[in-house]
Amino acid sequence: MRWLYYTGLLYRNFLPGPSWAVLPTMATRTAKLKPTELDKPDHVFDKAAEMFRVMSAPMRLKIISCLCDGEQNVTYLLSKIATTQPNMSQHLNTLYKAGVLAKRRDGVQIHYSIANEQIVNLCKVVCMQVEADTKH
Repeated sequence: MRWLYYTGLLYRNFLPGPSWAVLPTMATRTAKLKPTELDKPDHVFDKAAEMFRVMSAPMRLKIISCLCDGEQNVTYLLSKIATTQPNMSQHLNTLYKAGVLAKRRDGVQIHYSIANEQIVNLCKVVCMQVEADTKH
Protein backbone atom coordinates (compact mmCIF):
# COMPACT_ATOMS: atom_id res chain seq x y z
CA MET A 1 0.00 0.00 0.00
CA ARG A 2 1.40 3.42 -1.01
CA TRP A 3 0.31 6.93 0.02
CA LEU A 4 0.57 10.08 -2.06
CA TYR A 5 -0.22 13.58 -0.79
CA TYR A 6 -1.53 15.87 -3.51
CA THR A 7 -3.54 19.12 -3.31
CA GLY A 8 -4.81 18.64 0.22
CA LEU A 9 -5.92 15.03 -0.18
CA LEU A 10 -4.27 11.73 0.60
CA TYR A 11 -4.37 9.21 -2.19
CA ARG A 12 -3.98 5.53 -1.29
CA ASN A 13 -3.10 2.86 -3.79
CA PHE A 14 -4.70 -0.41 -2.74
CA LEU A 15 -3.68 -2.38 -5.77
CA PRO A 16 -0.47 -2.38 -7.71
CA GLY A 17 -0.92 -0.27 -10.82
CA PRO A 18 -2.68 2.97 -11.60
CA SER A 19 -5.89 2.63 -9.53
CA TRP A 20 -5.93 5.12 -6.65
CA ALA A 21 -8.52 5.78 -3.92
CA VAL A 22 -8.99 9.34 -2.67
CA LEU A 23 -9.23 9.82 1.09
CA PRO A 24 -9.67 13.11 2.95
CA THR A 25 -6.56 14.13 4.82
CA MET A 26 -6.95 13.53 8.50
CA ALA A 27 -3.41 12.66 9.40
CA THR A 28 -1.90 15.53 7.45
CA ARG A 29 -2.36 19.06 8.75
CA THR A 30 -2.60 21.78 6.12
CA ALA A 31 -2.69 25.49 6.81
CA LYS A 32 -5.98 27.11 5.90
CA LEU A 33 -5.48 30.27 3.91
CA LYS A 34 -7.30 33.33 5.16
CA PRO A 35 -9.03 35.44 2.55
CA THR A 36 -7.02 38.53 1.67
CA GLU A 37 -7.61 41.70 -0.28
CA LEU A 38 -5.93 39.97 -3.22
CA ASP A 39 -8.81 37.48 -3.44
CA LYS A 40 -10.99 40.07 -5.17
CA PRO A 41 -11.90 39.60 -8.84
CA ASP A 42 -9.65 41.19 -11.45
CA HIS A 43 -12.29 43.72 -12.50
CA VAL A 44 -12.08 45.30 -9.03
CA PHE A 45 -8.35 45.91 -9.44
CA ASP A 46 -8.87 47.12 -13.01
CA LYS A 47 -11.44 49.69 -11.86
CA ALA A 48 -9.22 50.83 -8.98
CA ALA A 49 -6.24 51.22 -11.32
CA GLU A 50 -8.38 53.27 -13.71
CA MET A 51 -9.49 55.57 -10.87
CA PHE A 52 -5.88 56.04 -9.74
CA ARG A 53 -4.92 56.83 -13.35
CA VAL A 54 -7.62 59.48 -13.50
CA MET A 55 -6.43 60.95 -10.20
CA SER A 56 -2.75 60.89 -11.17
CA ALA A 57 -2.65 64.44 -12.59
CA PRO A 58 -2.02 67.23 -10.06
CA MET A 59 -4.31 69.52 -12.07
CA ARG A 60 -7.21 67.13 -11.54
CA LEU A 61 -6.57 67.05 -7.81
CA LYS A 62 -6.66 70.86 -7.78
CA ILE A 63 -9.96 70.82 -9.66
CA ILE A 64 -11.47 68.38 -7.18
CA SER A 65 -10.21 70.50 -4.31
CA CYS A 66 -11.90 73.60 -5.78
CA LEU A 67 -15.16 71.72 -6.22
CA CYS A 68 -15.25 70.37 -2.66
CA ASP A 69 -17.09 73.52 -1.54
CA GLY A 70 -19.83 73.06 -4.14
CA GLU A 71 -20.73 73.47 -7.77
CA GLN A 72 -18.60 75.92 -9.78
CA ASN A 73 -18.42 77.07 -13.38
CA VAL A 74 -15.36 76.87 -15.62
CA THR A 75 -14.65 80.62 -15.30
CA TYR A 76 -14.38 80.28 -11.51
CA LEU A 77 -12.09 77.25 -11.82
CA LEU A 78 -9.85 79.15 -14.24
CA SER A 79 -9.60 82.05 -11.77
CA LYS A 80 -8.43 79.68 -9.02
CA ILE A 81 -6.15 77.38 -11.03
CA ALA A 82 -3.42 78.74 -13.29
CA THR A 83 -3.93 76.97 -16.61
CA THR A 84 -5.38 77.55 -20.05
CA GLN A 85 -9.04 77.07 -20.88
CA PRO A 86 -8.38 74.15 -23.30
CA ASN A 87 -6.24 72.37 -20.69
CA MET A 88 -8.89 72.91 -18.01
CA SER A 89 -11.61 71.57 -20.33
CA GLN A 90 -9.56 68.46 -21.10
CA HIS A 91 -9.07 67.65 -17.40
CA LEU A 92 -12.73 68.37 -16.58
CA ASN A 93 -13.82 66.08 -19.41
CA THR A 94 -11.55 63.27 -18.15
CA LEU A 95 -12.98 63.60 -14.63
CA TYR A 96 -16.53 63.73 -16.00
CA LYS A 97 -16.09 60.61 -18.15
CA ALA A 98 -14.60 58.75 -15.17
CA GLY A 99 -17.69 59.54 -13.09
CA VAL A 100 -15.85 61.75 -10.61
CA LEU A 101 -17.64 64.94 -11.69
CA ALA A 102 -21.15 65.81 -12.80
CA LYS A 103 -21.93 68.74 -15.10
CA ARG A 104 -24.87 71.01 -15.76
CA ARG A 105 -25.32 73.53 -18.56
CA ASP A 106 -26.77 76.95 -17.77
CA GLY A 107 -26.87 78.93 -21.00
CA VAL A 108 -23.29 79.16 -22.25
CA GLN A 109 -21.81 78.26 -18.86
CA ILE A 110 -21.09 74.72 -17.74
CA HIS A 111 -21.18 74.09 -14.00
CA TYR A 112 -19.28 71.15 -12.50
CA SER A 113 -19.83 69.42 -9.19
CA ILE A 114 -18.55 66.36 -7.37
CA ALA A 115 -20.41 63.19 -8.39
CA ASN A 116 -18.36 60.67 -6.42
CA GLU A 117 -17.75 61.63 -2.78
CA GLN A 118 -15.63 58.52 -2.18
CA ILE A 119 -13.02 59.82 -4.60
CA VAL A 120 -13.01 63.17 -2.81
CA ASN A 121 -12.47 61.44 0.52
CA LEU A 122 -9.62 59.39 -0.95
CA CYS A 123 -7.98 62.54 -2.34
CA LYS A 124 -8.31 64.34 0.99
CA VAL A 125 -6.74 61.48 2.93
CA VAL A 126 -3.83 61.11 0.53
CA CYS A 127 -3.16 64.86 0.34
CA MET A 128 -3.31 65.21 4.14
CA GLN A 129 -0.85 62.32 4.53
CA VAL A 130 1.55 63.80 1.98
CA GLU A 131 1.34 67.21 3.68
CA ALA A 132 2.01 65.62 7.09
CA ASP A 133 4.97 63.66 5.69
CA THR A 134 6.55 66.77 4.16
CA LYS A 135 6.37 68.64 7.49
CA HIS A 136 8.54 66.06 9.24
